[in-house]
Amino acid sequence: MENMQLWYLDSGCSKHMTGDKYKFVNIILKQEGHVTYGDNNKGRILGRSSIGDKSILLIHDVLYVEGLKHNLLSISQLCDKGYQVIFKSNSCEICFPNSKEVMLIGKRINNVYLLDISSPCSIGCLLSKHDESWLWHRRLTHIHMNHLNKIISKDLVIGLPKLKFEKDHICEGCQKGKQVKNSFKLKNVVSSSRPLELLYMDLFGPSRTMSLGGNYYALVIMDDFSRYTWTLFLESKSDAFSVFKKLARGLQNTRNNSIGSIRSDHGGEFQNDKFSKFCEKTRILHNFSTPRIPQQNDAVERKNRSLEELARTMLSESSLPKYFWADIVSTSCYVMNRVVIRSILNKTPYELFNERKSNISHLKVFGCRCFVLNNGKENLGKFDEKVDNGIFIGYSSNSYAYRVYNKRLMIVEEFVYVVFDEVDHNVLKPSKNNTEEDEQNIIMQKLDCCPEKQPIDSSKQPVEILQQDELPKEWRIPRDLSVENIIGQINEGVSTHSSISNFCRHTAFVSQVEPKSIEEALKDEKWVNAMKS
Repeated sequence: MENMQLWYLDSGCSKHMTGDKYKFVNIILKQEGHVTYGDNNKGRILGRSSIGDKSILLIHDVLYVEGLKHNLLSISQLCDKGYQVIFKSNSCEICFPNSKEVMLIGKRINNVYLLDISSPCSIGCLLSKHDESWLWHRRLTHIHMNHLNKIISKDLVIGLPKLKFEKDHICEGCQKGKQVKNSFKLKNVVSSSRPLELLYMDLFGPSRTMSLGGNYYALVIMDDFSRYTWTLFLESKSDAFSVFKKLARGLQNTRNNSIGSIRSDHGGEFQNDKFSKFCEKTRILHNFSTPRIPQQNDAVERKNRSLEELARTMLSESSLPKYFWADIVSTSCYVMNRVVIRSILNKTPYELFNERKSNISHLKVFGCRCFVLNNGKENLGKFDEKVDNGIFIGYSSNSYAYRVYNKRLMIVEEFVYVVFDEVDHNVLKPSKNNTEEDEQNIIMQKLDCCPEKQPIDSSKQPVEILQQDELPKEWRIPRDLSVENIIGQINEGVSTHSSISNFCRHTAFVSQVEPKSIEEALKDEKWVNAMKS
């Protein structure tokens, strides 16, 4: 054994000390005074750190003394850390006072007691109680300290020392393997003092299905103070600024109050020159959430989730096509503004924003059947029906009226004179899995109600059980195919890209001059005449 691997157990030494700088782990050189030897000579203290492996710190609080030729372990410092040092004729035992468990055995060589810390049997021997708890933490696969304390308190295992496990420093292995995002606690106070002081904005989409208005995105804007929410629907993300600008000016004029600040993510629809110039002109502070941290904009993120869940539920219940998604989201937002309770303030968003309680007596079931009165739009005969069948799809945003989808005209209109049928007719419908016998029974029941009972030849006159006025599964915006919008001659037929490409592939045009640009080529009369022919 090399002398520098051995440590002398010295009862006259007040501190652990060594002169080998390479034994330390991350030592920081700093002069802290000096130590006095037995012959009254002095050695300078150049630093202080720990000795041992990086994962298991064997000896703590060791002094680095200039010129010291031996490694000294202080008996008094070991006792201060809770060890018992028992000297025998040929050995020395170091153990804990509680468990009496021997942690290290030193040997007597030439009337001195020496320890070899490089020996495998000495690993962990000079750890304090605190260090032993971290050693067991590593032995037990980095299980949480609180769980280890429960095991000890309930005495569930054998062999685990009675230690107190405390997480007083960071375990690098646990951080690399188990680190998670910090939780964002709910605020106990309202950060804003008035409506429009802070607006949250977020955009969700695109939807796979185009809405009735030809939109794919929804912009959700929510007031921080009242939690009042607006939903604006967009055809593309680039329309976000125009609809926000229109809403902002309308709110500031009607409320006679200015918008203090807005908060959004770093999406290109929000972080652009148009938003920057508008906010600078109107003195609106535009805040952004940290990238990939949506919790900083969590208020409107949760509102988006609530709107989507309600829309999904109502769409499933009403069995309407998916192109009604925008109307469902708008209706959900309309209702939530009037019935959701603002936390802390214990009022609805409608009351906080408009300073009066909301009236919900006019609310109807979304997607229910309704009958709208023909209010003079068409000339009716004396025996024509006065109403059209419709589907209730929401409430008007700028008047006291209902939005109804007219099934005959296939358009959305706003009506006041509407009669609603809110009974769930899906419960009364026969199951789709009826057998042929069930269908025959339904037919026979219909025949019993007829004054003349005659047999019906099913091959010549099939019975339609499904409703005739079902909605189309897909919604497409019709194109204007009027004569004014048709390019070319109608008699020539339709020219497609493929036909034009085939014509150009097998055709050559010869010019007398070599054009240097497209403009010169277009001026060549022969080339132009050839194209016309």
